[in-house]
Amino acid sequence: MPSAKMVRIVRDLGATDEDLDRLRTIGDTLESDPTLPFRKTRTGRFGFDPVAMEVRRLEFQPFMLSTEDDFVRHDAGQVRIFDEIRDDLQLNTALQALFVFKFMVFDGMKVEQRPKLDYDSDRWVCTLLNVRTITDGNLIGEPALEGVHSDGVDHTMTTYLGSENMTEESAVTFLHEMDEVNGTRWHDTNPELVRARAQHREFLDTCLIVDHELKHSVSTLYAVDPDRPATRDLLAFLTRRPVAEDHHSHEFDSPAPHPTMPMAVPLRTLDETAPTG
Repeated sequence: MPSAKMVRIVRDLGATDEDLDRLRTIGDTLESDPTLPFRKTRTGRFGFDPVAMEVRRLEFQPFMLSTEDDFVRHDAGQVRIFDEIRDDLQLNTALQALFVFKFMVFDGMKVEQRPKLDYDSDRWVCTLLNVRTITDGNLIGEPALEGVHSDGVDHTMTTYLGSENMTEESAVTFLHEMDEVNGTRWHDTNPELVRARAQHREFLDTCLIVDHELKHSVSTLYAVDPDRPATRDLLAFLTRRPVAEDHHSHEFDSPAPHPTMPMAVPLRTLDETAPTG
């Protein structure tokens, strides 16, 4: 979904111009990542409730992706503790509009089901990652160091916020058939298994992937001027049904609201009339 369409959509869903401008620079507030030195990250958990028709902030939980999720990396299966997303992002009307947009897209969609998720539940859990990838004189930034992977969810949405000093060939997203081998570097993949490619270049360029039907990989971040850092800022919305009891993340899947940073936003469906003005 290209930038111009996304900007128009999120404005119709309540985003203000002031908050759109603030969203462009939210990456300046990020902290270090627990396992990747070339990345700065904050995360937060949010719950979509189609009965109450709202998305709300959920309490903090550790984060884990494993090889069972089609994720092969040195920290696969490791419990990771991220710094939390704060009110400056979760109360931003543009971010809230992106949540509503995503729900409008996946609501009622039938997808290939993942094992060990509770598809009898009507709830959805979304982990939001606000990520800055950095390439400088000491580090080469990899938007997806894990190579070909899935995110262990039902629906992945990535929204581009901006970059500095990034070359035109950097950070290309490739979509792969499920037969591609997990962990394969983006440049070593089988071209016959590449379904599509896309590149986030403009503010709010957005890609939506059915995560258990296509895998993905992302190429390296390179600097135009090697004497200055290159950065790339992204929001990743990883949405799935709650996990079943035998899932490796079951102990980290609380539906309780966040005790100190509450947030709740009304949802809508595609058949509802968009606001005017």
